[in-house]
Amino acid sequence: MGIKRHKPEEIVTKLRQVEVLCGQGMPRIDAIRHVQITEQTFYRWRKQYGGMGTDQLKELKRLQKENDRLRRAVSDLTLDKLILSEAARGNF
Repeated sequence: MGIKRHKPEEIVTKLRQVEVLCGQGMPRIDAIRHVQITEQTFYRWRKQYGGMGTDQLKELKRLQKENDRLRRAVSDLTLDKLILSEAARGNF
């Protein structure tokens, strides 16, 4: 049996479902089981995505992609600088 990886949109939806069920008077543990996740998973997700809407989630993903792109650019430039400094010393 494989492990199901939930998409961030699904995570936010499940967190909202638990909030709604708790608001209707269902105990939190039962609400967590109703959305078919473990208690540990719920609290980990709530710590990471708690209070986040879908628009904020999209913005977070966009910023993470931009951050990755900028990190790659910096690492490429640093590598180029090291190569040029080695070539300038004559150690090639």
